[in-house]
Amino acid sequence: MKPTLRYILISIFTVIVLGYLIYSLMYFYANEGEKVCTGFEIGMIDNEKIQLITQKDIALLLEENNLNPIGKTIKDIRKEAIEATLLKNPMIKKAECFQTPSGYIYVKVLQRTPKFRVVGLGSYYMDTDRNLMPVSTNNSAYVPVVSGRITVSMAKGKMFDFITYLEQNPFWNDQIEQIFVRNDQKIELVPRVGDAIIVLGKLDNYASKLEKLRKLYVNGFNVIGWNRYKIIDLQYKDQVVCTKIGPTPKKRIIEIVEKKDSVIASKL
Repeated sequence: MKPTLRYILISIFTVIVLGYLIYSLMYFYANEGEKVCTGFEIGMIDNEKIQLITQKDIALLLEENNLNPIGKTIKDIRKEAIEATLLKNPMIKKAECFQTPSGYIYVKVLQRTPKFRVVGLGSYYMDTDRNLMPVSTNNSAYVPVVSGRITVSMAKGKMFDFITYLEQNPFWNDQIEQIFVRNDQKIELVPRVGDAIIVLGKLDNYASKLEKLRKLYVNGFNVIGWNRYKIIDLQYKDQVVCTKIGPTPKKRIIEIVEKKDSVIASKL
């Protein structure tokens, strides 16, 4: 067989094969688009967390927007619209919709993660991305609570940083139960152990303030007891000012003096 004729035959064969493949793909996708969705599943990526939004809520949201895929042909299912609608919900951080080979539609949802709750000038969660989240009607997240006169800008800024500091320090993360913002913007802390209110003051130098208190806890209150004082004030340099529990308030100033691993508490 001449080389020219062989080349022509190979070219014709290649064209026929490519044409068949293109036709097959077009036929497949045309029929695939006519396939009816017979199954719809919603999966929570972080299903080990408290569900602030449930699969039932998501299904209802899609139903209200005429986006329920059940009974619709694949070509008529608007997967991008499903994702866009879910992302409008403030509880949802990420949503992905795709089709399985069997004709099922699957939606994966990632919730936003609340970092702390604000109860005061407003009632909302602050999430880990510094965004506001509404309070869920399904469940409450076990997170620090900040009450009092806390503004949104404070919640997104200094308070967010302070709570991050507490989270990164196991001692304080276990110890602090609630945070209160006074009218003068000074901070009071409610501990899990003891009856005293801790006056932190302004949200500055809080690492050194809390370190003074930690030393007093470890080396002082473990010896003399935790329930003698109703107020512990950390606003003063190198001092902790405590107000005793009793009918007439009595203050005692404790000077923090480091000596090896101990703390000397002296009445001034």
